[in-house]
Amino acid sequence: MTTLLVIAKEPLPGRVKTRLTPPFTPQEAARLAEAALVDTLRAVAATPARRRVLVLEGRPGPWLPPGFDVVAQCAGGLDERLAAAFADCAGPALLIGMDTPQVTPELLTVDFTDCDACFGPAEDGGFWALGLADPDPGLLRGVPMSTPTTGAVQRERLVAAGLRVRDLPRLRDVDTARDAGAVAASAPDSLFAAELARLEAVTDR
Repeated sequence: MTTLLVIAKEPLPGRVKTRLTPPFTPQEAARLAEAALVDTLRAVAATPARRRVLVLEGRPGPWLPPGFDVVAQCAGGLDERLAAAFADCAGPALLIGMDTPQVTPELLTVDFTDCDACFGPAEDGGFWALGLADPDPGLLRGVPMSTPTTGAVQRERLVAAGLRVRDLPRLRDVDTARDAGAVAASAPDSLFAAELARLEAVTDR
């Protein structure tokens, strides 16, 4: 079975989802980040897996459900931190972030029978998921992160290594307030959508 990895930051004001500010305050942005993280962890918890790992910057809180191993993120750039997460895995692994609260167990149930890698592109040019049948940290090191071409470069890295790549559905990350509204609309039953609606109801935006 697959190891499921979630790379995340502790949802602290001023430390997470800073591009939501404005229109949201740092405290409100942190609440939205926590809601997105809870939705993500719930989806992972409901997905069959060999192991579930939260690769965390910060400390776990009451938002963490049972059944997860918590591993601290290593130092370095995002490429190094993602690489280190895969390096800790034996066997197939799928890594996702904390800012796609619309994920479902169906999306996260991947099969490597006829592929070597699964790649989930994000609308902003990055990627929301990366799965490797045989985790190789070298496939991520040196990939420029947080750019409009990050996803294309990462996918090409997989192809250049001779891997058979299966593309997952394209999803939208939550980075801006506009993203938040679109993602909430795509997952109306999520905790994220409920928190966004609550914040919008008590403030004039």
